[in-house]
Amino acid sequence: MSVFSGLKFRKVYSPIHNLDPRIKFIYVCSIFAIAIMFGELLPLMVLFLLQIPFVIVAGVKREWLRSMRGAAFLATFIFLTNFVASYIGAGYVFTIKILETAVAMTLRFIVLVESFSVFFLTTSPDHLGLALEQTHVPYEFVFAFTTAVRFVPVLAEEAETIMDAQKARGLELERGNFLKRIRNYIPVLIPLIVSAIRRSLELAEAMESRAWGATKKRTNLYTLKVHRGDIVLIALTSLILAAAIYTRLYLPVPSLSELLKIPS
Repeated sequence: MSVFSGLKFRKVYSPIHNLDPRIKFIYVCSIFAIAIMFGELLPLMVLFLLQIPFVIVAGVKREWLRSMRGAAFLATFIFLTNFVASYIGAGYVFTIKILETAVAMTLRFIVLVESFSVFFLTTSPDHLGLALEQTHVPYEFVFAFTTAVRFVPVLAEEAETIMDAQKARGLELERGNFLKRIRNYIPVLIPLIVSAIRRSLELAEAMESRAWGATKKRTNLYTLKVHRGDIVLIALTSLILAAAIYTRLYLPVPSLSELLKIPS
């Protein structure tokens, strides 16, 4: 569940937190597009290292590392799946290229988790909803999205609390075969579902008591404005995206084994 802690906003004063959510979202989408664009290991390593200064400046290293640890299970699954599929496709012959391809696909997933983790850690749901409203997204969709962003980390923490409580009562979640472990999680899922339904009913009552939806034209106390830091980030994003497109179209990208002159 620790991967969901990377979706929970941390209120810290930093230059990254003060950036316009719209500009940060454009940056994240650009990183996403570049990660999909390249299947080689070296560009993906550059993308991974590119996010680290943002994490340091934002002051969210601990939460970011926790989200990376939470994504380790899925990253391992992606690595094994790609490695086994490439190994079988190569006629059960192991090569360095097969290993490098599997690592590259795993690193692509990590880059995506990393960038979106930084975005949600440094972007308030209120500012995110305000950004969506100012881009003329219907408020009903904005409210549903921001509510999901708020409640996913809360439900993840509640799931951890329920798991600890059930373990204290003698429930062994990690014992038995795969099907047995799935059945062991039933005493965790049922209280979690009941809690989620109770929260949704409380939210519906709170919305109704505040006459949600009675006014079609909403007003906001604050409006988002583009500042100097946002201009710097959009310029940096444009530069990175242009360099990636130029590299993809006109420059050969060597594999790590070719760069280190390792026989395949």
